Formats: sequence, C-alpha cells, structure tokens
Amino acid sequence: MKSLVKKFIPQKIINNFWHLPNAVLANNKYGFPSRKIKIIGVTGTDGKTTTTNMIYRMLKDAGKKVSMVSTINAEIGGKTYDTGFHVTNPDPGMLQKFISQAVKAGDEYLVLEVTSHGLDQFRAWGVNFNIGVITNITHEHLDYHKTRENYFQAKSKLIKNVQVAVLNFDEKHFVRLSKITSCKVLSFGFNKKADFNPENFPLKLKIPGDYNILNALAAACVGEQLNIDKQTIKKTMESFSSLEGRMNEISNKKGIKIIVDFAHTPNALEGALKALRGQTKGLLISVFGSAGARDTEKRGLMGEVSARLADITVITAEDPRGELDKISQQILEGSQKSGGELGKNVFIEGDREKAIEFAINTLAKKGDTVGIFGKGHEKSMNIDGKSEKPWSDKEAVLKALKE
Repeated sequence: MKSLVKKFIPQKIINNFWHLPNAVLANNKYGFPSRKIKIIGVTGTDGKTTTTNMIYRMLKDAGKKVSMVSTINAEIGGKTYDTGFHVTNPDPGMLQKFISQAVKAGDEYLVLEVTSHGLDQFRAWGVNFNIGVITNITHEHLDYHKTRENYFQAKSKLIKNVQVAVLNFDEKHFVRLSKITSCKVLSFGFNKKADFNPENFPLKLKIPGDYNILNALAAACVGEQLNIDKQTIKKTMESFSSLEGRMNEISNKKGIKIIVDFAHTPNALEGALKALRGQTKGLLISVFGSAGARDTEKRGLMGEVSARLADITVITAEDPRGELDKISQQILEGSQKSGGELGKNVFIEGDREKAIEFAINTLAKKGDTVGIFGKGHEKSMNIDGKSEKPWSDKEAVLKALKE
C-alpha cells in the first residue's frame, strides 16, 4: 500500500499533508518539550552516529545530565532503548515522547542524530535545535532526494535556525553552508584554518581512521561551545571505543583481522578501507553489497572504491530487495574501472553467509584483513523486497570461524 501511495503521489505532497500534520500533533500532545531542554542535532552522510555518541559521552564525562537518540541506540533519562534495526529518525510521536521523557528526568541536554529523510519529512519539526552539526555531505539517498541539490537542501535545514553551526572545513560545501546560516559557525577539519584541527587539538584515538578524527574534532567543537574544558574533551575522545557495527574487530585464532563495519556509502567504504590498509600486513579483502530499491548510482562507485583500495573484493547481498543479480553486476562494472577482474580479484557470492565464510576460510590467510561492510549493527536483511529476515554479520562471522 505504501509503495502505491509513493508511486502516484509526489513526496512533497506526502510530506506536507501527512508527515507535517503528524509532527504538529505530536508536538502539541507533548507540549513542545524541546523548548525546555538544549538540543544538539547531528547530521551528515557518514559519521553522524559516532559523532552523536561522542558528544553524549563527553557531556556525561563532564557531569552533565544528558539523553541521546541515535540510529543504533537511545539513552533517555537513564534508560536504554534499542533502535538498531532499519531505523533512521524515530517518527514524530516517538521522538517527542523521548524528548518529553528526557525533560521529565531533569536532563539539561539531548543529543539527537538527524537524517536527511527525517529533515525532509518534518520528523524533527518543532524541535528547537540549539547546536547543529553537519559531519559531511557526500553521495547517498539519491533514490529518495533525486538530485544532489535536493539532498544538500535537506541536510542544510538543520542549521538554518540554530544558535551555533558546527561544520566540516575540509568539505566543498563549507562556504555555502556557512552562508546559509546567520548563526555562529565553528569549524573542524585537517586544514590548519579550521577552529579544531589535529595541530591545535591533537588526538590519539583508540578507533582507527581519519574520518573518526574528524568525528572527534566535530564533537570537540560542541564541547568548546558548551564550555567543557579541553582536558575532559580530550580524555573522552581518546578513551572512546567503537560502537556496535562500527569497526568492530572479531577475535579469532586464525591470525586474521576480521572487521564488521556499517560502511554503506562510497565515502564511508573508502574511509574504512584506507584505515584498514594501514593496519594490514597481508591482503585486504572487502565483502559488501548495496541495497535494492535505493540509490543506484552508488553501486558502481562502491565497486570502483573497493577494487582500488582492497586486494580482493567479494560482492554479496546487502538488503537486495529482489535486485541481487542487477546490483552485483553494477558493482562488478564499477570494480572493473579500477582493474577488478572477475574470478581473479573480484568474486560474486549472493548468499551473504556463504560470502563471509568464503572470505574467511578460503581467501584469507594469516596476516590478512577481512572487512565486512554494509550491515554493521543491523539485525535483519531484506532479500526479496517483501519481508525482513533475521540477520547478524557478527553471528555469520562466528559461524564461519567454527567451520
């Protein structure tokens, strides 16, 4: 029924006459609770979940009363909620309920991860954001937004009415985003001109990847704005451990580094592979797919990235929604642009469990790294486009190791 509605009714009409009224009703039901608490919003193509959790832990370490809602978890008034399915922002009713519970618990801050869908569909309508963080804007969700400009406009909504915008100085969108908002701008990046950069705020993180340094610097900007001393900020960032499904290493006796990560965009996959390359003595093996009924352009781009940065690519299912063969072919064609050759350094195994087993027990040798990307924390997978089936990358790895 939902697919029929979307097919015949423009998304803008659905947003204005369904999502917006629901958001208005939810705000009225709970009495516009965001007016009684300081809200920090975090969006971006990649890194928003990690950055949200970094900010939350920083505030906790500073002795602040704080709640958080992210893609994989929610901490509201001291209670933990699991959000780790195919979930982005909660619907307006659930979101306003969470904010209301945080207010009742006496929290001063709420850190909220916000997606482009959530912003476009008014799920965060009525939320009074004090600080808005944009980690980056790269390639994602063009199946929904249709154009990169629409995607940019959706993301930029977060910072239009905030008091402080935290922006990535290294991004090509930095100047344009700075002009969109009339508020104070704090920047982070590797460029020495950024307010927070590795030179004026050096960090030695436990988690790998330059992109995580950027996430930590973004969180540091928020800490600076909230008058948290730099020693506390630094201590939090340097003690921060990986989240579920984010660069999780699974120990084993085979001498292989096995990593499960959520990277499901070209930018995220490139960052993850570059981080793993620096930790790999032998071959770097990449196992991933791309979602069906979603952004088709990124499939070939991810194939190109993997063939360029990994030694071996294993193409498999990642919520194919009935398009598995088509997706695999598009990824293969992308990989061939970077020298990928089927049967030599590129393999196709549509069954994700078999693909993981093949990578670990057939391809990998001692000293090699196997990176399994795209599902991360998620607990289900959509194979046929009709239903979600229970799934766990971690469990599939453990099963392969037993074999």
